[in-house]
Amino acid sequence: MDVREPLTVLDAGFSSEGAHPTEWAEGRQKLEAAEVFWLSTVRPDGRPHVTPLLSVWCADGMYFCTGPDERKAKNLKRNQRCILTTGRNTLDEGLDVVVEGHVAKVRVKSELEQVASTYESKYGEHLTDPEGTWFGLGETIRRGEVLVYRLTPTTVLGFVKGKQFSQTRWRFV
Repeated sequence: MDVREPLTVLDAGFSSEGAHPTEWAEGRQKLEAAEVFWLSTVRPDGRPHVTPLLSVWCADGMYFCTGPDERKAKNLKRNQRCILTTGRNTLDEGLDVVVEGHVAKVRVKSELEQVASTYESKYGEHLTDPEGTWFGLGETIRRGEVLVYRLTPTTVLGFVKGKQFSQTRWRFV
């Protein structure tokens, strides 16, 4: 898959004087390194649904998985738009990242293999050690026993916090 480079724009209205846009490489690195994400979907009646989960950046998109009977899977069946958020729970430092886009179920074996390997590499012993919290998730992904979604970003927002704060918009066209 071709790597898509986004258009990078600083939102001056929400940034300190003299602030610069955050480079996409830094935003992508944050997505690759973050351990916990928050997924926002929309319930059939229009109410929001937010839940924490594990996610990986792989092949130019965000991937996450869930069971077919979970609320997020039911929501995504009706509305494929969602948001993944990650960052620090502090005011004075860090980069928060919000990924907006559309999801599609992953069914291709080679893509499932790549996603499972990326999960195992990123989360290590949590997934690979028999005492790990999510032991066996990689094999569950490979066997197609969970729903795996690929979130293709349309817009990613980066919020730098601290004395020099900024809001960067990365737009994928």
